[in-house]
Order: sequence, then structure tokens, then C-alpha cells
Amino acid sequence: MQHAVGAPLPPPQGSGNGPWTTQAQHSAHPGPPGPPLPPPAPGHQPPAPQHAPVPPSRETTGHVQLPPGGPVPLPAPPAEPGTGAATLAVLLIGPAGAGKTTVAKLWAGRRRVPTAHVSLDDVREWVCSGFADPQAGWNDHSEAQYRLARRTCGFAARNFLANGISCILDDAVFPDRPVVGLGGWKRHVGPGLLPVVLLPGLEVVLERNAARSGNRRLSDEEVARIHGRMAGWYGSGLPIIDNSTYDVETTARVLDDVLARSIASPPAW
Repeated sequence: MQHAVGAPLPPPQGSGNGPWTTQAQHSAHPGPPGPPLPPPAPGHQPPAPQHAPVPPSRETTGHVQLPPGGPVPLPAPPAEPGTGAATLAVLLIGPAGAGKTTVAKLWAGRRRVPTAHVSLDDVREWVCSGFADPQAGWNDHSEAQYRLARRTCGFAARNFLANGISCILDDAVFPDRPVVGLGGWKRHVGPGLLPVVLLPGLEVVLERNAARSGNRRLSDEEVARIHGRMAGWYGSGLPIIDNSTYDVETTARVLDDVLARSIASPPAW
């Protein structure tokens, strides 16, 4: 949706009541008023009034195009191995401890074209006061904050793509909740989004989760429950990467190969 550039803000009215306004007033009147100015000499022309500055054009301000209202289309197949220079949107799915964020960040950083990484958990944690931590109990507030974070991530992805920057998002999407999970991402980004599932073995996920700290570290029982639900992606038609024996570098290379095949033959989802 395109937004027109507005006019510059008018100067503040009145004396104001903020600390900066008060300081400006004091600096503008350092002492008592002086004697009145003498009248202008005959024939003297007063200076022309100053007009508000004309806002600079978008060509001189690094204008950023906002995302269009339509969905993101599929990218054209690359003419070289891997994803090459294709501008694409990727959704990396997997349980906690699968390595989604680490792999997504490395894949984005190694591409030869501009690519952004957006993590759903990072966006959720933008909420400081009133953060609804699902570990404390799933409720309407945590559900609402997840939905809000997904919409925010979807807008960010469309914004990056509209400006020629690829985007990879990561989220623990459950196959048994397609409406709020994969269906929600499809609504927010569009059918051009390429989903890939990262699903290592349970032992690997438990080990990686144990190395976490803070509210991102889950109990072993919760990790096992999430991992079991993620197994529902098998048979879904989505590409699945078992990175149990891969390091991060290898997983990122495999991800790029999988995405190249998905561009050539998009998964039905």
C-alpha cells in the first residue's frame, strides 16, 4: 500500500511546556529587552518574509517503497545453481532447538544479494511490559501476541521484497493448526512464500534446547511434545531437512539447494 509523502510539520504553537521548549525560550531571551529599533530609512525595503522549506523529493531522500497490497508472487527460477540472485521470501519451520534462527541468519548473511532475516520470537519479544509468555500458560493474550507478531513479520517481509531485498522468516508452525500457522503466513505474505521444515531428531533438539537460557529454554517434556507435533509435516508435501548430522554451514547449503528446487517446482500448500 503506497502512502503519499505528507507536508512538513508546522512549528509548535504557543510557548509549549516541554523541557526543550523552556530551554529554547531561555536561550532566545538571555536578558531584558533592549531599546526599540529605529524606524527604517526612507526607500529601505524590508526583507522578504521567509516561507516554509519545500519538502525534498523522494529522489533525494532515499525513498523507500512500501509493500503493495497484492500478495507476493513466486520468483523466477534462477539461471545458476542454488537460489542465485533471486529475490524470494522463505519461511523456515521447525521445533524449538532445531536451529532455525542460526541457520536462517547464516543463510541470509552468505547470499550475494541483499537478504533480511526476521525471527518471530524476536518480534514477539518487542513487547516489554505485558509480554504474554506462553511458558507461563497459553491463553488469549499469548495467542493474540503471536498473531500480532506474525502480521508484523508478514508486513516486514512484503516491505523488504518491495524494495528488492529477500527475506527469511522463522517460526515454529504446527501442522495441526494450519489456519493460525501456515495459513496465517500465507495470508500475511502470499503464495510466493516458500516454506521449508527443519526437523532434526529428538535427541539433537533436546541437547540444543539444554544449551539455551532465559524464556527460550523449554522443559524436556515440552520440547518432546512440540517435536512430536512437528512430525506431522512428513507427508505434507513440504520439503523437510533433517539436520541431525549437519553443521550450520552444511544445513545452510542444503537449504539453498532445497529452495532452488522449490522455486522450480513450488510445493502445494
